[in-house]
Amino acid sequence: MGLSPGLLLIGGSFAAFRLLNRGLERLVPPPRPALRNRWKWRNIWTSFAHSLLSGAGALLGFYLHPQMAEDLIGTHSLAAQSLVSVSVGYFLQDFVDMLCNQKLHQSWELLFHHSVVIICFSLTVLVHQYIGFALVALLVEINSIFLHLRQILLMANLVHSTCYRLNSIINLGTYIVFRITTLAWMTRWLVLNRENIPLATYTVGTVGMAIMTPMNIILFYRLLRSDFLKSSREAWREKEK
Repeated sequence: MGLSPGLLLIGGSFAAFRLLNRGLERLVPPPRPALRNRWKWRNIWTSFAHSLLSGAGALLGFYLHPQMAEDLIGTHSLAAQSLVSVSVGYFLQDFVDMLCNQKLHQSWELLFHHSVVIICFSLTVLVHQYIGFALVALLVEINSIFLHLRQILLMANLVHSTCYRLNSIINLGTYIVFRITTLAWMTRWLVLNRENIPLATYTVGTVGMAIMTPMNIILFYRLLRSDFLKSSREAWREKEK
């Protein structure tokens, strides 16, 4: 019995993102401030590439197949299922990359996040259902584009640049629209469709949302404090001098 196309695509995606990660240092050479942490530079750019692909792909998927928005359980296109499979491969690659290159106490939150995503997305690929729901989750990656760009600018020591300030504003806006609002909508959808979802699937989805929501609220506070509250305090001190 051969492997399903979804599993083959997951494996191919893992290999492709692994190769991209290895070659990114040549494509995007790290600036001097990032030379001491080369693996992190490659890791962020790999994540940035995935966010561009999956975020744009999720939007395009709903635009080309609006019927998916009406039935998140059974209706989906082959392209949408392929995008979810590709994302599983990316998250597996990123999990392995962090596990091999970063200390556990530094990466446990992201490793935990990736584990939840890999389990949930893999189930949708295997059962060929809830692809639309997974595609809604991938809308979060639109915000991740600006989250990763923020890290790139930080590593390049461009924290005081206009580009960084502009990205901070867009990052916060997309965080509210595509991350917090999306997670809230997904939680509401699970509650409203409880009777149409098997208990095991409902449990996995509910536990996943219960984990993701607090993690994202905490990250939002950290971003707000770092990029806005901290800079406001510094500006106030400058005025007092």
